[in-house]
Amino acid sequence: MLFKYRLLIVGFVVVVSGCSTKFYVPTTLNVPIIQEKGQTNLTIAGNGNQLEARGAYGISDAIALQLNGSFIFPKDEDNGDGGSGNLTEAGVGYYKNISPDFLFDTYLLVGYGSLENHFPTTLQDNPNTTGNISASILRAGLQPGISFHKKYFSISGAVRISSVNYSNIKGSLIYNNEDQLKYLEDNKSNFIIEPALTLRAGLEHLQLQMQLVKSFNLSNSNFKQDDNLISVGLNYDLK
Repeated sequence: MLFKYRLLIVGFVVVVSGCSTKFYVPTTLNVPIIQEKGQTNLTIAGNGNQLEARGAYGISDAIALQLNGSFIFPKDEDNGDGGSGNLTEAGVGYYKNISPDFLFDTYLLVGYGSLENHFPTTLQDNPNTTGNISASILRAGLQPGISFHKKYFSISGAVRISSVNYSNIKGSLIYNNEDQLKYLEDNKSNFIIEPALTLRAGLEHLQLQMQLVKSFNLSNSNFKQDDNLISVGLNYDLK
């Protein structure tokens, strides 16, 4: 019998199908290309399971702030299995215009979120469990990047280097004969590197955005996670 298992972590949607569970999916990197004091950059992005809001503002000629929110709302399976999650993230960064067309920046980021999962299909085989799991997640890291930008398009390369930690793990869920709470307790600290390529094109102030992200777990190469993300959205930039 085929089961699809969704677990949401730090504003991430986790999809599990068949005998494979996954506990982590990367979120879209905020790559605002702030070039000057007073500049505002806003992005709405996501895919079929998540919606993400990204914002940044240049507070000086070298320092910028960013604030991000991720919301997970995948549709429950026909059998009732599903979940939800969220992440709020803030950051402060340094930026420098290397030339009129090239910009370097780096951001220090801290995010906090929560998750819940409900799997009523597991209760028949595990009547002494609730079929639910919940947890809090803290993600902290550094995000350096470099961007080539023109009036009507840009291309950026960035990498998010972060520590992802789980706490307040509650509930009782056995899936595929494995205690999911024990698994998460045993793997509650992870070191993750996520390079991303961001493409934008359109009008001077409003552009379409697509981002490709690859995720590498350096602390546990066998950790149950997705290793890539594709998101699309709209970016608004006002100098």
